[in-house]
Amino acid sequence: MKTSKVAVSLEKGTLERLDRLVADRVFASRSGAIQEAVAEKLARLERTRLARECAKLDRSAEQAMAEEGMFEEPDA
Repeated sequence: MKTSKVAVSLEKGTLERLDRLVADRVFASRSGAIQEAVAEKLARLERTRLARECAKLDRSAEQAMAEEGMFEEPDA
């Protein structure tokens, strides 16, 4: 995977907590920890967005569309 460098500013306490996790070998490096945290946050936001969009759907209309044509004989 190709990566790009970015500068990130963190509060001192957050950085100290991060460094403890790196020292405890929970993460290999600060960079790895931040990459994982950002990826997890983005995935969570995408799931939340998907759930909000799904909640907007009309369940009975979606069911009807899914079942449309299910009981017809396929062309031979």
